[in-house]
Amino acid sequence: MEVVFLGTGTSGGVPMVGCESPVCLSENPKDKRLRSSVLIRTQGKTLAIDCSPDFRQQMLRENVKRLDAILFTHAHKDHTAGLDDVRGFNYVMKKAIPLYMNQETFDSIRKHYDYIFNGNDYPGIPQVDIKIIDNAPFMAEGIPVTPIEVMHYRLKVFAYRIEDFTYITDANFISKQEMEKIKGSRVVVINALRKEPHVSHYNLKQAIEVIQELKPQQAYLTHISHQLGFHDEVNKELPNGIELAYDGLKFNV
Repeated sequence: MEVVFLGTGTSGGVPMVGCESPVCLSENPKDKRLRSSVLIRTQGKTLAIDCSPDFRQQMLRENVKRLDAILFTHAHKDHTAGLDDVRGFNYVMKKAIPLYMNQETFDSIRKHYDYIFNGNDYPGIPQVDIKIIDNAPFMAEGIPVTPIEVMHYRLKVFAYRIEDFTYITDANFISKQEMEKIKGSRVVVINALRKEPHVSHYNLKQAIEVIQELKPQQAYLTHISHQLGFHDEVNKELPNGIELAYDGLKFNV
């Protein structure tokens, strides 16, 4: 299974609009972060987890010609605002794109993308096939997926495990029961917003503690803000087996 980091930034991206912090002004490509998402290729299928506001740019950068499904973690715009750009895949693949999400996420998407769902069938609107899931294993276009319910302050968010890979974004609490679903993963990706505490995201220290409890072979940190610091400097401080992800990073599981 191949995993590609489409974006590794927080909701404002890095650099953030109008910001002149040293990290936002950095010329290191690894300090330039689009909004968080990953692409997974396995068993002849290509799946995305979330479609950020940078979805079109990310698909073009990675030369993605086929997209079999999108799995949504939650409804926040930095994870859903690229939905309109599935139209390109509709045109090329001549089919609707399956979208997997819980009912709460769909209720929000239906409201904010009402033109897709109001029944008018206006020419050129995105063609999507809604698949409502709950906190139980399911098949996404033939690929077994285990959702993991995590908390993003008071919002329930889905992390996903596919084979030996688990992707966790926008979380600051995982129950013991849900942690058991993750254990045994060879690779874990988890959000680490910054070094200071945050109300709805793990900070760096907390993310490392979760990783050390899970004991994967390799872990990557994502959903990173400019407040965390320079990529190269923070990476040097991390324990063995834990690295900062960066946009375009690819690995096999």
